[in-house]
Amino acid sequence: MLYDLLLALYFVGPIVGLWFIFKKAGVAPWKAVVPLYNIVVWIKVCGKSWKWYIYFLVPALNIFTYLLMVVETAKVFRRYGFWEQFFAVVFPWVYLPILGLSKGTTYHDPKTDPPQKVGEVRDWLDAIVFAIVAAVIIRGFTCELYNIPSSSMEGSLMTGDYLLVSKLAYGPRVMMTPLALPLMHNTIPGTGDKVESYLRWPQLPYHRYPGLSKVKRYDAVVFNFPAGDTTLKASPGNQYTYYDAVRNNSLELLRDGWFVRPVDRRTNYIKRCIGLPGENLQIVNQQVFIDGKPIANPKDAQTTYGFLTNSRGLPPQMIQQELDRLGLSYQDIENAGPYVVDSTGVLFAYDVPLNKRQLYALEQWAQAQGVRIVADTMPATDDINLFPHRMGQMQSVDNFGPVHIPAKGEVLELNDSTLPMYRRLITVYEHNTLEVKAGKIFINGEQTDRYTVKQNYYWMMGDNRHHSQDCRFWGFVPEDHIVGKAKWVLFSRDKDRGIFRKGRWFIDACAY
Repeated sequence: MLYDLLLALYFVGPIVGLWFIFKKAGVAPWKAVVPLYNIVVWIKVCGKSWKWYIYFLVPALNIFTYLLMVVETAKVFRRYGFWEQFFAVVFPWVYLPILGLSKGTTYHDPKTDPPQKVGEVRDWLDAIVFAIVAAVIIRGFTCELYNIPSSSMEGSLMTGDYLLVSKLAYGPRVMMTPLALPLMHNTIPGTGDKVESYLRWPQLPYHRYPGLSKVKRYDAVVFNFPAGDTTLKASPGNQYTYYDAVRNNSLELLRDGWFVRPVDRRTNYIKRCIGLPGENLQIVNQQVFIDGKPIANPKDAQTTYGFLTNSRGLPPQMIQQELDRLGLSYQDIENAGPYVVDSTGVLFAYDVPLNKRQLYALEQWAQAQGVRIVADTMPATDDINLFPHRMGQMQSVDNFGPVHIPAKGEVLELNDSTLPMYRRLITVYEHNTLEVKAGKIFINGEQTDRYTVKQNYYWMMGDNRHHSQDCRFWGFVPEDHIVGKAKWVLFSRDKDRGIFRKGRWFIDACAY
């Protein structure tokens, strides 16, 4: 309710302000309430050229233009104070009504009485403050540029892709930690990830404004890493989580300490949405099933293939050159091997993540070199690092589940079998206490065998299926962790090879 009221004030406040500003400028006040036409009149009142109409039509640029118009409005009323104009840019929905209703202000027609000029230093200061405020608004509520740092989405989305992520797609999320240095995520650059860029207080409750659509299957989604609430100081990038260290009794990493981060300050991840709220998911021999039916795999998805080579006839350097020619990331090439597989040191094994195009090219090369390639499906094992982290589950990244993805309002039955799957949802994501005493479950001190879910959950997976840290390892992605939808790959730079990739300019990031 509070956020809806603020949103209403944001839109109503400027209209109220323009009503009285137009009146002082000798313009009929009713023109302030006519959408689009009020902008035309406002531009004329401030004495700006026809180009400003165009600026208002360009997405993102119109936000800069709007804020600059607020400053120009202050100038035609001879309000030049730095702090006053700063207040105008930060709170335009408050400033415009104050300016319009103030009895001590007089409108000066810029055609006959041009605004006075300020010094060069003040010009630069105004420009910097204005740009930062506008950028914060655009970044927080409309769109943001992200760079993919790892190979978990290859070969659909590549390491080094620069993505335009829409926050309007699923609805802008209100900043939960509002007191922070602008344009920084969780730490101050140059401090070795040791100095946080935000204050932990105050913490605002989760709220998301209505979006243009809902999360759909196959969307490429940016979200805050769910298991990143508690982060090891020795592994700030979350490659090895605090919970991994606890499960595997990694005492050295735990001794280095850890820190807790709020939801919107956790590391940003990008994966593809595979499962939606209320669905049942299972993976059998790399094939994903939703509610018992197979779904399409990404056309450029990578899975691991293994092959054996003879080091005397085919040295490892030649293998490395071929993998480099295929365009694999250096991260995947380094993880490929070689691994010595016999006591003579002659036979070497390689594990290589490939999409269909890369596999075909490697097969042609392998036939000429006498190399045999085999698909590498990982058999089920008792791996406690896989969700839901219980002994005896016998599963792998290729043979996983089944799991039920909770939906908002759904009532979950709790017992010894289901509790490991939903314990974190109940306690960490939805902020309840949970205890098990004498075989009985207590939530917030009350005994129960059911729980009503408060928000939607999703199942995200990387397209590089054997080299992706995703829901198979840490479970569901809560709705309040979702940042936005990856819309476009604006451009792509292969950081390994120091070149821009041809053909990866302005392409659909959700192509499947």
